[in-house]
Amino acid sequence: MHADGLRRILVVCTRQIGDVLLTTPLIETARRRWPQARIDVLGFAGTLEILRGHADIGELIEVPAGAGWLQSLTLIRRLWRRYDLALVAQYSDRAHLYGFVAAARRSGQVPVQRGTSWWKRLLLEHAVEIGFDRTHAVIEKLALLAPWAAPPNAVEVRPPPARALPEAIAARLPRRYVVLHVPTLVRYKLWPIHHQIELVRGLLDDGIGVVLSGGPSTADRARTAEVAQGVAVASDAHGFVSAPDAPLLDVAGQLDFGQLVTLLRGAALYVGPDTSITHLAAACGTPLVALYGPVDPRIFGPWPQGHPATQPYVRHALRQRPPTPHGGGVVLLQGDPACVPCNQAGCERHNESRSDCLETMAAARVLAEARALLAGLAVPPVAAAVVGLPVSRRSLVPDSSGASR
Repeated sequence: MHADGLRRILVVCTRQIGDVLLTTPLIETARRRWPQARIDVLGFAGTLEILRGHADIGELIEVPAGAGWLQSLTLIRRLWRRYDLALVAQYSDRAHLYGFVAAARRSGQVPVQRGTSWWKRLLLEHAVEIGFDRTHAVIEKLALLAPWAAPPNAVEVRPPPARALPEAIAARLPRRYVVLHVPTLVRYKLWPIHHQIELVRGLLDDGIGVVLSGGPSTADRARTAEVAQGVAVASDAHGFVSAPDAPLLDVAGQLDFGQLVTLLRGAALYVGPDTSITHLAAACGTPLVALYGPVDPRIFGPWPQGHPATQPYVRHALRQRPPTPHGGGVVLLQGDPACVPCNQAGCERHNESRSDCLETMAAARVLAEARALLAGLAVPPVAAAVVGLPVSRRSLVPDSSGASR
């Protein structure tokens, strides 16, 4: 007999890719508690690829994001009481109904407002309240196992297995490069394109190659191409020519998650917005600069690998550098308006809204942080942080002993 009689466990996470990736500490903790159990994951179609190849996961069960219950009848019949325990890592109605269908025992997230969540609580053996205490999503998910298992001392988000890069891209990678993730799913999380162009020009001027990443959608490819074209136009206008060993590559839509892992692990630095690839970069242990706008990083900041199951971020700070025991470096930047973080959909409260906290996050500030991490510094030089003064290439390229050359 298995511990607690649990032979089959279902994790339900019907959210976006970043949320799905952040379930991996929950999955691995469940595996340690029930080493012989089968653990499957249910989520929306297109979001589960980031878990493919995970050693602790049996089946990935996809459901169409917009499907109604009539379209889901076949899946409901297949799921009916197939599992001993459902871990519902999302507080939506649909997630809880899938959990109810799948298992007789359920642990799940519920909104703190009891007026809208009373029926969900009745369905659960263990309820984790999601409210306004600014608990990080990783910690909230681990709390689903509180009746059965303590959280690990060092929490790690697990990236998918690495896969080889396409030969055409691998052959063009410079010796040392920075990955800049350009687009976001919603406009209010986007760091303005003109700032990104200025950042790329500064890195190329330092002799550092830049790889632009983005998803396969038409919108993502267009945003990424806009940065590449903007750098070329600005370079022509200012007489700027990048060093031969510091090229600019646009790989938007050309890599799967496993190939992105290879790209990120080979990078000297990653710079990106509040998006799933920023979480992936943190999971890869890549030093990174995360650019956050309205969203509170206490809820959804990139998880520093090896951090204990405690909050890695404090209340609004313009710059945060949580500890990273496994050698990576996480620097999180936010804008300075007094309203940050508002946790709203931008200043105009819709997906295509601007966010003043990102509009005013100057490229010089981000470039200074990038240069500091590339040089192995804990704090960027004040002059560079203020005016974006160039840093010599000599100071940016450490040899194998860690000394500059």
